[in-house]
Order: sequence, then C-alpha cells, then structure tokens
Amino acid sequence: MSGLAGGPLCGHEPASGSDPLEGPEHVKGSVLVAGVGNIFLSDDGFGVEVVRQLCNRQIDVPPSVTICDYGIRGVHLVYELLNGYDTLILVDAMATGEVPGTVSAFEVDPLQVASPGEISQEGALYSPQIDSHAMKPDVVLSMLASLGGTLGKVIVVGCEPLSTEESMGLSGPVAAAVDRAAEMVIALIGQATTHTLEEVIP
Repeated sequence: MSGLAGGPLCGHEPASGSDPLEGPEHVKGSVLVAGVGNIFLSDDGFGVEVVRQLCNRQIDVPPSVTICDYGIRGVHLVYELLNGYDTLILVDAMATGEVPGTVSAFEVDPLQVASPGEISQEGALYSPQIDSHAMKPDVVLSMLASLGGTLGKVIVVGCEPLSTEESMGLSGPVAAAVDRAAEMVIALIGQATTHTLEEVIP
C-alpha cells in the first residue's frame, strides 16, 4: 500500500485505517475514489487496476481526496462512506451494451436508490441481496442509506467488459482503457474539488 501526495492512501485498507468504523472528521469537499471488482474474473477487476494505475502515478491530490482499492470488500466501502464524503467516484466494470473497452462516466442520484424494504415505483418490494463479496453500486448505496449515511454526489466511471469469466488479467480492450479511465478520474477529482462536475460529465 502506498500513500499519495496530499495524504490519502492506495491499497486494500480503508482510507481511515484498519478499522472502517474509525475515520477522520468530515472535510468539506471530500472525495472518495473507490476501485471495486473481482480480479479473478478477468475484466471485473477493471476498477482495481485503475486505482493501481493512479497509485503508481503518485498523483498530487488535495488532503480531502482519498483513493482506495476495495476489491470485493463492499461492506468496508459502505462503512468508510459513513465517515462522510461529499463525492464518491466509483470505478467498476459495467455492461452498458457499448463496445468492449468503452469508458464512460455518469452521475447517479443516491436519493433515487431505494433502501431495502422500500416500495419501488412499480409497486414491487425492493430488497437487494447483500453479498459482502460482490456489491454493486445500487446495493452499496442502499446499504449506506439503510445505515443513515448520505452522499452529495455519486459518479460512476465504468468500462464495458469483454469477459467476466474466471481468469486472471484484463482482456486487451479493457486493459487498453485503464489509462484513459485514470485520466478521467483525475479530471473528475479536479472538478469535484472545484464544484464543476458538469464540465466533465455531459
């Protein structure tokens, strides 16, 4: 695990230390960049690889920005978010029907994500299956809401996978997209800390 200039950590431990329930006081304008995914399922490890790339670059970020690889430890991510962040930038493989390797960023409204047990607009009971080793963005946000946590903005940086079969290493198109995604995250960090995210996200 290595530290970035400005104070945030990279690696598998929560930014607040070994205990996800103990964190620093909330800092206005704070940003958490979380890489998630399973490195044993080929392109599902995209988010982890992007965070690794950011750590290797030793980018200079403000003290209010934390960059961390959470892998498949979704529950730890939820507890870290309870420390209070204004913006979550979640990096993950995400199938959207685009060409494999396509990177996109979009904003998710955390208030539109139903909490477990809430009635959806269609009238069906929304009760996501919480798997601590495979937590998708909607489940993370639902669990956070159920614990009383809030977020100002949630930005997802996703990459269309080619394969999520059991295998180590990213496919060619997705591996080639890692640098592009890292640059996008750096831009989003800059915009989030200056409150002009709309300049990065159409």
